[in-house]
Amino acid sequence: MVKVRIENDNGISVITIERPQVRNAVDRETAEQLANAFRTFERDPGLDVAVLLGAGNTFCSGADLAVVANESSIEGHRLDPDFHRDGPMGPTRMLLSKPVIAAISGYAVAGGLELALWCDLRIMEEDAILGVFSRRFGVPLIDGGTQRLPRIIGLGRALDLILTGRPVRAEEAYAMGLVNRVVGHGHALDTAIDLANQLKSFPQAGLRSDRAAVYAGIETSLEDGMIQEFSRGMQVLREGESQEGAQQFVNGIGRHGKF
Repeated sequence: MVKVRIENDNGISVITIERPQVRNAVDRETAEQLANAFRTFERDPGLDVAVLLGAGNTFCSGADLAVVANESSIEGHRLDPDFHRDGPMGPTRMLLSKPVIAAISGYAVAGGLELALWCDLRIMEEDAILGVFSRRFGVPLIDGGTQRLPRIIGLGRALDLILTGRPVRAEEAYAMGLVNRVVGHGHALDTAIDLANQLKSFPQAGLRSDRAAVYAGIETSLEDGMIQEFSRGMQVLREGESQEGAQQFVNGIGRHGKF
């Protein structure tokens, strides 16, 4: 059964969770299909940016609790994460080389919030809601939420959301840096695609190098982070993309902050 729909067009892969009858809750099959969708995106040289969303005006309500309630479903799982295997929500242990944008409508809660946090950028509709709603049911965050949330919004705010499980609406989410854009109802996907088109219009080697350096250096010392940045940047310079861009500038293209 198809639980994840993939539509590729003009260098952008739009990946949609297709379980609206359960607010796009993720069961094991959905997680596998999501992970495979992003593996396919990563390997396809014709695709530069992915957009992740949920069908039926809900991003994702998290793990399917009907599955979690079955204790046998977690038997045999390792107590430490095996990063050669997929996360419970699918792609959350992957570090891709290309950017992913979350288009959030309705609810992105519990594991659904963790999926959104895994993305590089988040577009949120004005009436959408985020939160660690799994707090109410004693279900822990095991798809990177405890690690990514404080990195994005800071320790104090992350602990507030994680410990209380309270809902976070768009205005607050934007103010704390949890989302990057707030748009009107029904406009998250269009805005995400517009942003994806902007990202893919840039020279890709430089964009991907800077993105990779951010992730590689976020938990290292400044010195090690600078080494990561420099070594990756020099590789881009050796490949010639920067020289092409510099020549465009000399020819008058893109001056005065024009994109």
